[in-house]
Amino acid sequence: MSVPGLPFDQRDGFIWYDGVLVPWKDAKLHVLSHGLHYGSTVFEGERAYGGAIFKSTEHSERLKASAEALDFTIPYSMAEIDAAKALTLEKNGLVNAYVRPVAWRGSEMMGVAAQNNAIHLAIAVWEWPSYFDPEARTKGIRLDLAEFRRPDPATIPCKAKAAGLYMICTISKHKAERRGFADAMMLDYRGLVAECTGANIFFVKDGVIHTPTPDCFLDGITRRTVIGLARDSGIQVVERHIKPEELAGFTECFVTGTAAEVTPVGTIADWHFTPGAVTHTLMDAYSAAVQPKKKAA
Repeated sequence: MSVPGLPFDQRDGFIWYDGVLVPWKDAKLHVLSHGLHYGSTVFEGERAYGGAIFKSTEHSERLKASAEALDFTIPYSMAEIDAAKALTLEKNGLVNAYVRPVAWRGSEMMGVAAQNNAIHLAIAVWEWPSYFDPEARTKGIRLDLAEFRRPDPATIPCKAKAAGLYMICTISKHKAERRGFADAMMLDYRGLVAECTGANIFFVKDGVIHTPTPDCFLDGITRRTVIGLARDSGIQVVERHIKPEELAGFTECFVTGTAAEVTPVGTIADWHFTPGAVTHTLMDAYSAAVQPKKKAA
């Protein structure tokens, strides 16, 4: 089992790599892999709770679709990917874990065009607690306002969970952390509220949830799950374009994502929020939803 805190290339355990479980430290690729140089890499972030991967097939479907958006095909079916994830979890002896499938173009050709390169798939699992500091999650995390914006969808495959699209997210989060914030909220190319660097964002006003329309950024699986849970709880959800100046009128704010789960927000730059009834309801509802359902006797 991998030990938290160790560099990721020095951990113990097993990684599923092109159909075979290999020792963790042997799961390597060549420095001239196309995915490293040209961003032809897609991935997923998933969590296992109680030995079951939450919405595993939905994540596998998105992984395959992301690859197609980058003009390559992962040579495994959804069922095979689901089974490989479950096997990797079992082989590493974990029941509560983060799950990372990643697919990329290999090293047969080096250049922008690489249509004949082999497509690789690897799956790793490891223990990963809350994405944000537990105490900060209770009070609400602090977000900076990112300088970079989510690009126009005419310029990128915005529905793909592709590695290259996260470059500006890394830059923005680094800058936010250096300024004492936990993360940063990004606007889109029109100057509208978009998302955080790795999570979708929601606001509350008069008991109604407002969240940006995902027309130029990833419509997260956790995002869709939480919207469903809110509506099941009788909470109205409005998906719409949100202007930054509207933030002063919202009372609650939270972010969602596989890593973040449901995390309350206390401040975004100079805007302030108080984690309240809606946020706590959805935190509890999500925690219940991700637990494996017990089979009837």
